[in-house]
Amino acid sequence: MIQLLMGGGWMMIPILGCSLLALTISIERGFQFRSLRYSHLANRMIKMVKQGKWTDALALAEQRQSPTLRVLAAGIFHRDQQPDKAMEAAGIAEVSRLKRGLSVLDTVITLGPLLGLLGTIIGMINSFGIMSKTGLGNPHAVTGGVAEALICTAAGIGVAVITLIPYNMFLSLVERESERIEQYATQLQAALQETKVP
Repeated sequence: MIQLLMGGGWMMIPILGCSLLALTISIERGFQFRSLRYSHLANRMIKMVKQGKWTDALALAEQRQSPTLRVLAAGIFHRDQQPDKAMEAAGIAEVSRLKRGLSVLDTVITLGPLLGLLGTIIGMINSFGIMSKTGLGNPHAVTGGVAEALICTAAGIGVAVITLIPYNMFLSLVERESERIEQYATQLQAALQETKVP
């Protein structure tokens, strides 16, 4: 396998670099997105707010680190001074934190096939260079350059395809969490207004 990859020529180095970068970011984002499993506790926070248990609600958000819970905590903390603005600012910050690194994955998805194509062109240039020097009497030298081109193309496309899966999954999770933040922030705002009613 290593010999096959090395047969793709020096253009395999940036392609392998892209694959390692995509793998590192995917693992890091995977750990980051584990915090989303606590988002369902937002209902409990809102119930506490309706009961006037501000400290308990904030303590729950502190114990279970979740983007949704942190946004609600911002609203509770600023309940006397524009909680909607506080939650909006916190929501923007949380979504931005969730999207961190996704632009790099998007770049790898685009760059992988382009590097593979560049490797293909370089391999074909080498093949034609050998052909012009030796003629058609040395077919093994010519096919070596073609093989280099095909390996590089396959590797570049492979990196893009494999990176596309976690990228789309992470984007879906960000979108779902954004909707959840908006939904619970609206519910919390209504609950805070209820508690102010004499």
